[in-house]
Amino acid sequence: MKNPSLFVPLLLLFLSPFPSSSSFSISVPDDLRLPSNANFPITQAEKLIRELNLFPKDAHATPTPPSGDSGTGPRIVEKRFGFPDLAAQSGIPADELGHHAGYYRLSHTHDARMFYLFFESRNSKKDPVVIWLTGGPGCSSELAVFYENGPFTIANNLSLVWNDYGWDKVSNLLFVDQPTGTGFSYSSDKRDLRHNENGVSNDLYDFMQEFFSEHPQLAKNDFFITGESYAGHYIPAFASRVHQGNKNKEGIHINLKGFAIGNGLTDPAIQYKAYTDYALEMGIIQESDYRRINKYIPPCELAINLCGTTGSAACVASYLVCNTIFNSIMGIAGKTNYYDIRKQCEGSLCYDFSNMEKFLNLKSVRDDLGVGDIEFISCSPTVYQAMLTDWMRNLEVGIPALIEDGINLLVYAGEYDLICNWLGNSRWVHAMEWSGQEAFTSLPAIPFVVDEEEAGQLKSYGSLSFLKVHDAGHMVPMDQPKVALEMLKRWMQGKLAEDSPQPSDLAADM
Repeated sequence: MKNPSLFVPLLLLFLSPFPSSSSFSISVPDDLRLPSNANFPITQAEKLIRELNLFPKDAHATPTPPSGDSGTGPRIVEKRFGFPDLAAQSGIPADELGHHAGYYRLSHTHDARMFYLFFESRNSKKDPVVIWLTGGPGCSSELAVFYENGPFTIANNLSLVWNDYGWDKVSNLLFVDQPTGTGFSYSSDKRDLRHNENGVSNDLYDFMQEFFSEHPQLAKNDFFITGESYAGHYIPAFASRVHQGNKNKEGIHINLKGFAIGNGLTDPAIQYKAYTDYALEMGIIQESDYRRINKYIPPCELAINLCGTTGSAACVASYLVCNTIFNSIMGIAGKTNYYDIRKQCEGSLCYDFSNMEKFLNLKSVRDDLGVGDIEFISCSPTVYQAMLTDWMRNLEVGIPALIEDGINLLVYAGEYDLICNWLGNSRWVHAMEWSGQEAFTSLPAIPFVVDEEEAGQLKSYGSLSFLKVHDAGHMVPMDQPKVALEMLKRWMQGKLAEDSPQPSDLAADM
């Protein structure tokens, strides 16, 4: 197309939900129109949040800063905390549990504060430092703390129980609420909202610099970046920023050893094309549905290409066009839980994470965490919408340079997730161009064995590993906590494939 800028309004007209009018000379086939029930960004965000039994809301415009944060003192204000339930169960005094909560006053913002939780390793202070990033975009990492891989889980009576498979058993574990406006992170200035990975990765890099200044005894430890879902965008960008900072000798050297993406969105052009293949293979749609929905793929691909070259308008268009593929599948799937297709959503709920909000709104808990009157935002529709122009960008492009420099990448995916399915993730990993691509793609998958049982199918060559996890959906550490912990431990030790049998042809199609 000679003038790409003309494509965006034409595309939006082409996919309008309204019937063709005689005043227009363009005739648009009905089966290529945007469905009348299509979810636009803010509506889609609120729907996703309510399906977790969470309340879509945004922070107060002018919160009162937590105690100790004057805005002119240290950039990090951190305190030890200990929930009584855990202290009683372990016999360790609450203030000796090694649990910390803090705020970081972001360097390159108007008035932003980033909230984090830091859990010292239950094993050794020399264990790697692992940071976890939850996706959304705009969802708090406390979701992972309480329901996935944090030190504890939350019971129906709001009491806490130690998690036998918390990732703090093998690492010094960080959870960060980001971008600004997520969780307990906040700003009084709307200009501090982030809209792309450049802003996100710089904030995270600045935070880690200050964190290691606050905890110099950890600065030489191995460092790994982990997360899931939309963190498939955050993680590669953050890893690249850390690697760049190390190369340029900016501040403290961060001993980056690897990054792991769980059921992530990383290369939308490849992953959106995989939706119909996965849905057909899993019996969610029929052949006729497959052919009809696939008609949206060419305009989706074109819109994504333009998003990468012409900026924000094309990126918004690509979000609308490409999500028609997913929404069309869900129109057929009905109440199927797209995070785990083995399950059905009940009413409007796919999961019930409401106990987290109840717990974090208790005055005693807020006092323990030192968050003052800052309102907890489990998932923010405003942050979701602010990142809209980032959604369809390809974050795979920066990964080859990292793995060529010996920084390890693990991509893992639960096999029953639809929204960021294993098939789409496997395809972008295999399509990635790097020096080991041919060797990696030619390898057959081998069983990943935990407790003498096959827990997944693994491919690993050089710095790259891909693991399809059995009996898990979108949130692998929640569905398969023991397997997830074993995966993390072996991967960080460089032993991911060591306990696996010889190569098998059972999953050569991966």
